[in-house]
Amino acid sequence: MSYNRVLPVLRRLPDGSWLSRIHAGTDHEHRFPVAVRVIAYRLPGVPDAEPAGYRLVTDLLDAQRYPAGEPAELYRQRWEIESVLGEIKTRQRGTAVVLASKTPDGALQQIWAHLLVHHALRVLMCRTAAAAGDLGPDRVSFTDTLRAARRSVTPGPFPLSC
Repeated sequence: MSYNRVLPVLRRLPDGSWLSRIHAGTDHEHRFPVAVRVIAYRLPGVPDAEPAGYRLVTDLLDAQRYPAGEPAELYRQRWEIESVLGEIKTRQRGTAVVLASKTPDGALQQIWAHLLVHHALRVLMCRTAAAAGDLGPDRVSFTDTLRAARRSVTPGPFPLSC
């Protein structure tokens, strides 16, 4: 969605959101409007947040059933999940790497391996943040942690004994 999309206030709702309408990009004559609800919100305490705030456009029109804070919080959580999936798929595994197994059990084993490595990296990030004192784990770079872990692993065959 465009940052400059005009979302006229058709009716203001008690929770601060409002009902509006939008048109599909292909509806050049604006004959088929779609009813939407606009939830404007800010992310206090988030350093990289847009100062002007954000607008969530949804088809959840019932403000009593879906108070404005709930969809906004769920959307924030959705992006946290998307970020984690991006860490695993793009940074940890690599963009051109696919699961090599030819069997469902082997693919499942590879998926679990990726998840376990991701968990170990996240634990390392939490410990790094705790050692720094007032640093939150969300302020520790996943990419930097992954690079540091890769540098600390000696390439070659895995030793069978100590």
